[in-house]
Amino acid sequence: MKRILTALLVLVLFGCSGGASNNEPATDNSLKVGMECNYAPFNWTQVESSDTALPISEVDYCDGYDVQIARTLGEALGRDVTIVKLDWDSLIPALDNGQIDLVIAGMTDTPERRESVDFTTPYYESQMVVIVRGDSDLTSITDIQQLSGRKVLGQINTTYDEIIDQIEGVEHLTPLANYPRMILSLQSGEADAITAELPVAVGVVSANPDLAIVYFEEGHGFDVDTSVSIAVKKGNAELLNSVQTALDAIDADTRLQLMLDATNRQPAVEE
Repeated sequence: MKRILTALLVLVLFGCSGGASNNEPATDNSLKVGMECNYAPFNWTQVESSDTALPISEVDYCDGYDVQIARTLGEALGRDVTIVKLDWDSLIPALDNGQIDLVIAGMTDTPERRESVDFTTPYYESQMVVIVRGDSDLTSITDIQQLSGRKVLGQINTTYDEIIDQIEGVEHLTPLANYPRMILSLQSGEADAITAELPVAVGVVSANPDLAIVYFEEGHGFDVDTSVSIAVKKGNAELLNSVQTALDAIDADTRLQLMLDATNRQPAVEE
């Protein structure tokens, strides 16, 4: 999970993009993209229609950085994008059984995942931080080892849970399914810190001013790959190559601006 930080740019890129609800029959030309729609600013669920969001049900929409990457790729491939909202643990199985064509969900390319799926090159690279309560004595730490003896929480089945064990003497809490639940655990005092990618942390803290981001000094942070890539069903070289070609056409400045835009418009994080 796996996971730095205008309107004209969005309109130029996406004004002609289309989408369909995952409750409606997908057309033969549909590009079905799976994501949690619960990992802002990469992806989130909202009830309002907008120029940047795509429907995921009769009443809900999904928006975020991943949605904009999907729309850009769909436009380049000449295919209509359908966003399919799935739990994190269901994404790779859904790719394998043909329910979706791509996973664009802040997922990191790992050797273990490569056994089941193929990946593009990264479409975004971030920085790993932790989120703590604003009144905590942890706000000024600069080394992950200063979290020794503290209760640290990650998201289930992600690299960002596994890295917690890099902290000597840490109390590694049982991971939770999504960030809204993790945030509530932190605010309630059940956890002292939660791991997060920087874009996610920025959004969480802007929506929850009682929380704070902790940055680590170079060489004293987590040893982790913070890049995220697009997953394709293993062996589907034709789709992988076409997606990679379309992805290569999105320059670094555009990717950064899309992330900044997504971070600025993401909703407050709520359960």
